[in-house]
Amino acid sequence: MPERPPSVVLAAADRHLTAVQPMRRELFMARLERWWPDLVAGVQTVYPGEPGEQLVARLVGAAAAAFADRDPELAHLDLVRTLDPQWFQSPTMVGYAAYAERFAGDLRGVAAQVDYLRELGVTYLHLMPLLATREGDNDGGYAVTDYRTVRPDLGTMTDLRALARTLRAHGISLVLDLVLNHVAREHAWAVAARAGDERRRAYFHVFADRTEPDRFEETLPEVFPDFAPGSFTWDDELSGWVWTTFNSWQWDVNWANPEVFAEYAEVLLGLANEGVEVFRLDAIAFLWKRPGTMCQNEPEVHAITQALRALTRIACPAVVFKAEAIVAPGDLVHYLGTGAHYGKVSDLAYHNSVMVQIWSMLAAQDVRLAERALATLPATPSTTAWITYVRCHDDIGWAIDDGDAAAVGLSGFAHRAFLSDWYSGTFPGSTARGLVFQENPATGDRRISGTAASLVGLEHAREVDDAQAVAAGIDRLLLAHAVTFGWGGIPVVWSGDELAQPNDPAWADEPGHAGDNRWAHRPRLDRGSMARRHVDGTVECRVFEGLQRLARVRAALPQLHAATPVQVLATEDPGVLAVLRAHPLGPLLMLVNVTWSWRPFAGWRLRELGLVPAHDALADFQVAPADDDNLWLPPLTVRWLVGN
Repeated sequence: MPERPPSVVLAAADRHLTAVQPMRRELFMARLERWWPDLVAGVQTVYPGEPGEQLVARLVGAAAAAFADRDPELAHLDLVRTLDPQWFQSPTMVGYAAYAERFAGDLRGVAAQVDYLRELGVTYLHLMPLLATREGDNDGGYAVTDYRTVRPDLGTMTDLRALARTLRAHGISLVLDLVLNHVAREHAWAVAARAGDERRRAYFHVFADRTEPDRFEETLPEVFPDFAPGSFTWDDELSGWVWTTFNSWQWDVNWANPEVFAEYAEVLLGLANEGVEVFRLDAIAFLWKRPGTMCQNEPEVHAITQALRALTRIACPAVVFKAEAIVAPGDLVHYLGTGAHYGKVSDLAYHNSVMVQIWSMLAAQDVRLAERALATLPATPSTTAWITYVRCHDDIGWAIDDGDAAAVGLSGFAHRAFLSDWYSGTFPGSTARGLVFQENPATGDRRISGTAASLVGLEHAREVDDAQAVAAGIDRLLLAHAVTFGWGGIPVVWSGDELAQPNDPAWADEPGHAGDNRWAHRPRLDRGSMARRHVDGTVECRVFEGLQRLARVRAALPQLHAATPVQVLATEDPGVLAVLRAHPLGPLLMLVNVTWSWRPFAGWRLRELGLVPAHDALADFQVAPADDDNLWLPPLTVRWLVGN
């Protein structure tokens, strides 16, 4: 395609811009010209030739329509963020994630809790899937039946728009899931396909017999081997095998079909105009299917993301993308952009490795594996940011590379088994109360469900009324969050962890939940616990105020801007993790003692960094090496050291 938008594309845009003021039209055309190369390159990689040309014209028309319909308040936000494209990299960013109904009942209830969120320092709110979904089992809302309708029990699109406006007025960005890999069997596309609509049938991967499915299955891993074995499901109405990576009632869509791309682009632009500021691109790693591979992380995934991102930059540049790619550490950085896609795909991505290594360090009281795994990750584009978190709505899978484990003298298999034993409470000395999720006897894989409080032993300590164990549990809980807050990027707190809520004992009692113990760590926010956050000395108060302090101190540290390079240092003590952020205004050194004993950090290393004496920003006091020229760290302590 030409280097600049051709007349046919400009005409497609102009049809939607007739009522737009000349200055606004000029703005749209300037954006179109700026992002045209990224849009075309992404589309042509996946749909070369005439199909791609036709798709680009349709996409530009959709972008122009969305631009023309954009609310003035959102158009102003577009302007502000065009002038400050680093807004989401700021150390003032703090996230919170929740199911709307479990946090506050419905969307109006969420709006009523804005003061609570601001009290915690939240500027980024991720509400789990809230669009219309199938009845009964629906994978926690990820089996969408209509991308343009809110679940009736949560409200309406009008309520969603009002919530976004309320959040925006309080400096909070609304984050929403966009499920890209699959739809529910009850979605209109799937219903039409089963009714014989050949056009809609082509939206899915359908096979007349098992020849191709068997060929793919040779290299496909099973995501849910317990309750959804295999990746294909026979459907009598289709008279064929349909691709179902996650569940038999979640049909994978066929992104090789350009009409599928166009449909999702229009959905995305529509939701952006409702006020969604961040899209979590769900299951993005699975979009492209190729025989002989795992059908994850294929190059076309990044081209698709680049084209979608370019489209939003043209129509609604206040919007950013977050890649939900829980993949091997070596594959992770590609979702923020490498090579030709450098800085052109997702703006945010989950740093799954940080989460895994936090739990590994706490169980083993040893940082050497974390030091190795985190130090060897490639650098990310300076225009992007990690999402860091202690846990999320999903289980914890032990994504530990065998090579990293071997490099520090461990067996990857044995260490993963140890972590599953430790956090399920079966290892001697462990007081964790996690639940084993999706045990796979063939691979030994055992993932873990559980709230942060239950995993750090705080649930057990409160049950036995052991004050010392309670204090240690709080220390571990705050240490874990201090690492995520001190890593840079956007730290996200999962709902309930700010109040140290334990596993929900009645998790299996709700319809559709009994077969999925992840609901144990998705408890409804307890109103009594919320009230106790203001009662001095309570666990809720100590944890809530600890997180408040992390957010407050973090906001004042320019070193925690996401663009600041991060370096994991080698340490002499296997109990101390050292993470350096080198900034023009001076370094920040995060020291993490993951053990239950005092540990040293060499004074000469502090002097080398210009941090003698140093100020611990978290504790707000001066620190310096002792007479033996070591800085001694108390048990389960995190220090954020900066110069004076």
